Amino acid sequence: MRGPHNLWRLIRTGATFQRTGAMGAALDAVDAPPRLRLAARMLGWPFAWLGYKGDPALPPITRAITALGPAYIKFGQIMSTRADVVGVELADQLRMLQDRLPPFSTDVARTMIATELRQPVEALFSEFSDPVAAASIAQVHHARRADTGQEVAVKVLRPGIEAAFRRDIDAFHFAAGLIERLLPQSRRLRPRDVIAHFESVVTGELDLRLEAASASQYIENTAQDQGFALPSPHWDLSGRRVLTSDWAEGLPMGDVPALREAGHDLHGLAERVLQLFLRHALRDGFFHADMHQGNLKVAASGDIIAYDFGIMGQIDAYTRRIYAEILMGFIQRDYHRVARVHFEAGYVPRDRDEAAFARALRAVGEPIFGADASRISMASLLGYLFEVTERFGMQTRTELILLQRTMVVVEGVARSLDPNINIWQAARPVVEDYIRDALGPRAIGRDLHLVAQTISRYGPLLPRIVDQVLWDMARREAPETPPPSHDRSRLWLGGAALALGGIALGAMLG
Repeated sequence: MRGPHNLWRLIRTGATFQRTGAMGAALDAVDAPPRLRLAARMLGWPFAWLGYKGDPALPPITRAITALGPAYIKFGQIMSTRADVVGVELADQLRMLQDRLPPFSTDVARTMIATELRQPVEALFSEFSDPVAAASIAQVHHARRADTGQEVAVKVLRPGIEAAFRRDIDAFHFAAGLIERLLPQSRRLRPRDVIAHFESVVTGELDLRLEAASASQYIENTAQDQGFALPSPHWDLSGRRVLTSDWAEGLPMGDVPALREAGHDLHGLAERVLQLFLRHALRDGFFHADMHQGNLKVAASGDIIAYDFGIMGQIDAYTRRIYAEILMGFIQRDYHRVARVHFEAGYVPRDRDEAAFARALRAVGEPIFGADASRISMASLLGYLFEVTERFGMQTRTELILLQRTMVVVEGVARSLDPNINIWQAARPVVEDYIRDALGPRAIGRDLHLVAQTISRYGPLLPRIVDQVLWDMARREAPETPPPSHDRSRLWLGGAALALGGIALGAMLG
């Protein structure tokens, strides 16, 4: 329950941040106002002795978060790409949370697998290793199927993780509400909506059957994508707490020296990872939303292998078109177009000056063009962009949170492979292809086809709907007099004609 009892959890959190030295660093990173600093000190300093000590070898902020547990680690991972919320410097520090975490016992994992799949591990796998990777929610074991001998990866949820997350997310909701009350200007960033989004993401990750379903859909969508491979789930060896999938063999994308030594084209890989993300987001509206180096490998063939499908993003067709229009506007340096799209989509309030917004966007975009990519300060660029959106009253778009943060993550992956990559040049062909397909004559035909299908689907109901509308109108005009039968007949025939027209149109366009 999101009640005052959560104050104790917040005090413990503040105490841990105070004890580890993370409190001052976090407040400095987000340039917190005096009132929030005072509240943090009041909650943290007198109770510092209650805080967890953490690992002194880690930087203060990551030390505090890892000490507080998996829910905080997961939230830190997600916020590591929300520089607009936590600041660029702090976001850079939080990216350390994507690294390996301490695993839990292999014996415990075996017990959980046997309970979930109702057979002993020895009957299911002829080989079963100690953990080869461990994250905030689950860990992975390398195994071999007993029946086929195929190498597989077995992912097992951390024990007690569901209860831990429910408890901590409850405290996050309470804290977000408190922040909005103490700091009204924070409402533009919609802290409570961000926490609700985080809760929905984590809830999906805690059921590995949903991850298997996401993997299956992702494989279908990307079957024709060259240079991209995905491990398939093994449904017969998977459940809510256990997921078995193909073993992905390759070099970690984060190991740049090993990739270079193996002879891989680093610039080509950087360009491809960007284009794959954009293609999946724009073409399919369904994309891998956790594409950091820890979830990517490069096969000996040069294929990019993605895995860990616990966080997937989904955006509707309308939002994809808006996003593509904004990207294309930046690519073409048409800032009036970008501004107009923001206003038309309702991202910026109508009472703001569109021309002034376009000029502000120009100040954001122009430094990108004609400059050496390695000399562009992404920190300065992001800082100014967030300043612009605040000035024009642009609120956080919760439906775009995953898209925005994944774009930042993927750009970071691409730059780690090739610091000189031109992000816009790499993105241009994908965006142009989508614009041509989504906004051209074929797109208009598809839209009309969908309209016709909808009309034809509701055709049998149209006479009844029209009849009911006429009856309601007649009752309002003359409660005691039923509507004339000839009027009702005309409307019935009109509805039938509309339905038939829709069916005919659907048949022609189909």
